[in-house]
Amino acid sequence: MDQLKLIPACGFAQRRGRFRAQASAVALAGALLAASPAHAAGTPAGTIINNNATATYDLPGGGQNVVTSNTVSLTVDELLDVSVASTDGGDVSVAPGATGQILTFRVTNAGNGSEAFGLTARDNAGGDDFDPSATAIVIDNGNGVYDPGIDTVYVPGANDPVLAPDGSVLVFVLSSIPAGATNAQRGRVDLVAVAATGSGAPGTTFAGMGQGGGNAVVGATGADAEDDGYYAVSAASVAFVKSATVVDPFGGATQVPGSVITYQLVATISGGGSLANLGIADPIPAGTTFTPGSLRLEGNVLSDAADADAGEFSGTGIAVRLGTVPAGSTRTVTFQVEID
Repeated sequence: MDQLKLIPACGFAQRRGRFRAQASAVALAGALLAASPAHAAGTPAGTIINNNATATYDLPGGGQNVVTSNTVSLTVDELLDVSVASTDGGDVSVAPGATGQILTFRVTNAGNGSEAFGLTARDNAGGDDFDPSATAIVIDNGNGVYDPGIDTVYVPGANDPVLAPDGSVLVFVLSSIPAGATNAQRGRVDLVAVAATGSGAPGTTFAGMGQGGGNAVVGATGADAEDDGYYAVSAASVAFVKSATVVDPFGGATQVPGSVITYQLVATISGGGSLANLGIADPIPAGTTFTPGSLRLEGNVLSDAADADAGEFSGTGIAVRLGTVPAGSTRTVTFQVEID
């Protein structure tokens, strides 16, 4: 009697007498996962994997007979995975008391099925110098820039972003900075993204809840990911010191009528960042008269008139506009009066 032989359907005519079965459905699924680098988690959820085998044997009168097995069909389950990454590239510079300060994150679906993700901004995680107050989460409209009134304000459960496999979205977290925060202090806010279908320990299964009708299985991230962003306070302050020197008509320093007083005003800016629209003003003291043409900034003459340069004499006092002055700078103004 002829021997029964099992060979793959694609090659039985050439390899008679050898037993070979096609790859099992599980092995085939693994191969497909490894061969699909375009998807973060491999074969898309809901994909149907069909597999069968054939057996052949020689007939007594010659020829062969082929028997085909039943088809095994498996549906690829949905893998739930997500990643969150800050895109700011460093601390975001802010000022004390500032509102609407922006941290930017990218949320990416690292699973193999279309999935919605719930978002949370956590502003009290610790590990910082102050707690910002997260006031809003905003979903980018696709241009990569925060557009007030155009980008979508996130409402939990109402407009959770739905991302295709490997799909991502920029998310902006807006915060207010405490007025009491001081220069160089840092405040932290975490953005948390969780798969709407469910999360938990890797391998946790949600029966029948996967895309395409299969199960949903929690991946390595727990379907729950987060990243932190930091605000850094850049606050400048000014120390302001006034001094006077006196020269009397006799070459001494007595304070008598006819003596000339030179006032020196020194503004020293410290901290971080800069001070905007810094100005110095000083009234002419009673019992003295301003000396025309004596107003100076860093030793350079300023006109007494209200014109294009930074200083002026109003008739009752002097004023000098210093503009925006960075921290670490010093500005010196001098002028003279004569004792009446």
